[in-house]
Amino acid sequence: MNTLSYGLLSFLTQSSFSGYDLMLKIQPFWPAKHSQIYPLLANLEKEEYVRYEHVAQSDKPDKKVYSLTEKGTQALQQWLAEPASDPVTRDELMLKAYCLSLVEPRIARKLFTGRLEHYRAKMRSFEEKITQLEQRGGLTPETSLSTLPLCSVRISYCTRQCLIAGPISNGASGCFGFCREF
Repeated sequence: MNTLSYGLLSFLTQSSFSGYDLMLKIQPFWPAKHSQIYPLLANLEKEEYVRYEHVAQSDKPDKKVYSLTEKGTQALQQWLAEPASDPVTRDELMLKAYCLSLVEPRIARKLFTGRLEHYRAKMRSFEEKITQLEQRGGLTPETSLSTLPLCSVRISYCTRQCLIAGPISNGASGCFGFCREF
């Protein structure tokens, strides 16, 4: 089983979901397309890690709602006991950083400031979601999982800001000085 399969099983520990809902839920953690998720779900069902229930819909095609089986839970428990692999980062901006000497500094700076604005917008979006959750009764163990992408965005934002900002004016340098607010 691959990491995406385990990721899908992980979400099913909280509730039953359709393939489409699983695709939406996994995006902040592991970008995947329908063409990857549906064959994996079919295989997970064939191997009895998940089961599904057909749900009839009047205005749309019927859907399958998947739930975790005992075998799926056991597979997750074994996977959780294994060491995590090194993180994989595919970032076009980081590739461009290797040849920035080919462009004027203002163009290079524009690339990085554009990325910073992207992360600022993502942070605002996640912070709004956290506020909405808190207003609806606070963060619970189930809803606190939705705050994990915010942590990832903050770390990425901090790292990119440090690449641009360099030493911090208050005497602190690097990420720790800049990211103290996080």
